Amino acid sequence: MNPRKIIDKVHWLGAVDWDRRLFDALVPLPDGTSYNAYLIEGDDKTALIDTVDPAKTHILMAQLEKVEKIDYVISLHAEQDHSGSIPAVLEKYPAAQVITSQKAKGMLEDLLRIPEDRFQVVADGETLGLGGKTLEFIYTPWVHWPETMVAYLREDKILFSCDFFGSHIASSDLYVKDQGRVYEAAKRYFAEIMLPFRSIIAKNLKKLAPYDIKLIAPSHGQIYDQPKFILEAYDDWVLGEPKNLVVLPYVSMHNSTKLMVDYLVNALMDRNVGVVQYELPVADIGKLAISLVDAATIVLGTPTVLAGPHPAAAYAAFLANALRPKTKFLSIIGSYSWGGKSVEILASMIPNLKVEVLEPVLAKGLPNSDDLQRIEALADAIAAKHKELDLKDQ
Repeated sequence: MNPRKIIDKVHWLGAVDWDRRLFDALVPLPDGTSYNAYLIEGDDKTALIDTVDPAKTHILMAQLEKVEKIDYVISLHAEQDHSGSIPAVLEKYPAAQVITSQKAKGMLEDLLRIPEDRFQVVADGETLGLGGKTLEFIYTPWVHWPETMVAYLREDKILFSCDFFGSHIASSDLYVKDQGRVYEAAKRYFAEIMLPFRSIIAKNLKKLAPYDIKLIAPSHGQIYDQPKFILEAYDDWVLGEPKNLVVLPYVSMHNSTKLMVDYLVNALMDRNVGVVQYELPVADIGKLAISLVDAATIVLGTPTVLAGPHPAAAYAAFLANALRPKTKFLSIIGSYSWGGKSVEILASMIPNLKVEVLEPVLAKGLPNSDDLQRIEALADAIAAKHKELDLKDQ
């Protein structure tokens, strides 16, 4: 794969990882991903912004074969999918300095054993002149690590945003062409790694607002030549109100909980409440995370196993607690045979969620007519709560 020209003296380098299906041994990658690096050639100095995942180092080094010098390797984020090839680049260019934030410097020393004398630390708002090309560094913590920053190329109005505004997509397209596909991938990306830091990301969005941005070049996914598209999406995901939506992750062992889930879904639909259900043992957890970005209500469905919730339901509660969505309400439905503490255990697992807990519905064995009436009451309560907040449909 050859370097690709963005504008004069600014090129995309990197690797498209078509076959990768799991990130951090955790995050599903249904569409693969890319690792984007960018080469900027000024009149006096040359800078490489980020590198690639260690598994693709050979591709980056082949792209750099005809590049005679690199003066600066700019590390916007220390995670290895961006920084992992820095040692190889430094070996090829022994005079190059690593430009990064103070926090990232310590991380890169720990993660990659880069010698201290190879670093040049930049402050928030500091600039770096390359000769006719000026990079401004803007600290943007918690997108999605505490040390992250972005770089703004003043003359060409390009924002190199690293993980900010990224998406896991393997594509031959340099620029975003299919906005629908990219919207879902970017939302998945936001949900999986940035949702817990919404309040800080809101400050970062405000910090970027004064900049005239013509292109956004992230470190994963395609370049945005219409930045308004992703900026408006982030405004909604970060600052917007939750939607008229119930997310219902569930697991059922002997069909009792499944019957209750089906009944609740139909009851919510009859009340014009949007709902999406996920059978946890086979669900795409990334899809569940996407739904949590907008969900006003979460209802967990679980049978009782060893006096507590099914482990899959416990994992869903753990995930929601870790992601800290904008959710306003929560309830639990499920079944038991002789007793248990599923409600108490699940409730104890969500201290980060500032939610109102609606009356749970637990059935002994198969749900009977009284249990189904309580589910109707739960649907009424959810619909009323959503109406009180004047929530819009998804």
